[in-house]
Amino acid sequence: MVQPLLSLEEHPLLRGLPPEQLRAIACSVREVSFPAGALLLREGEQADTLYLLRSGRVVLEQEIPSLGPTRMETLEAGDILGLSWLFPPYHWHLDARALEPVEAFAIDASCLRGPSPEHPVLEPALAMRLLRHLYERLERVRLQRLDVYRRES
Repeated sequence: MVQPLLSLEEHPLLRGLPPEQLRAIACSVREVSFPAGALLLREGEQADTLYLLRSGRVVLEQEIPSLGPTRMETLEAGDILGLSWLFPPYHWHLDARALEPVEAFAIDASCLRGPSPEHPVLEPALAMRLLRHLYERLERVRLQRLDVYRRES
């Protein structure tokens, strides 16, 4: 069954954001699509975009000597992809590959890095939402790791 695409205001990162803040973000958003197998991010390249996943699944991979690309985490609709734009030197730390066709909103990170004179609360509001999302993801990864170790025993 095909899931409906998330709209910008329905995405968990932005859901409930005041309309004026959503409008401020919307002007820097573009819709993007990636076919299965496409590389969305490449480790070491310039990190300049925050992706809000609308549909599909993306695997985060890290190249490990003698092992090759190693799966670190899988993301899906409602997740965010790409947080390296938050901190200098603004380079991706992992590769991200589409496991299946992916639809996403791409937000220009330069619009998110600093407060806007028109919307001075935009940065703190988004920062808290990003922190909440990161905490939830960290918890999910922790539980996945516990499950892996439980199976290996």
